[in-house]
Amino acid sequence: MNAILRLALFTVALIPLFSVASARADGCYICGSGSSEQCKNYCRYSGSDTFNARKDCEKRGCKVSGTASCPTAVNYKVCMIPVEDSTKTVASLLQCSSPRS
Repeated sequence: MNAILRLALFTVALIPLFSVASARADGCYICGSGSSEQCKNYCRYSGSDTFNARKDCEKRGCKVSGTASCPTAVNYKVCMIPVEDSTKTVASLLQCSSPRS
């Protein structure tokens, strides 16, 4: 009975290690007064907080005044910019040559 209890406790202790999803590194810039209507409150970016992400939000009309986590409420205007992340491999294809006769 003691061995079963130990095994159960060990299994429960391992659950957090395997249930952790990959963390999304999305964030938002707070758009200050004078921002465009589409980016009135926040501008969402993907990946790291970089100079390019900030400049892309400014091109969309956001006057960046800080960073924050992105809101989930529906009463905020949040625009999103696509940021290319060249460090990720989206797909890798193996190319096989046709068999020779």
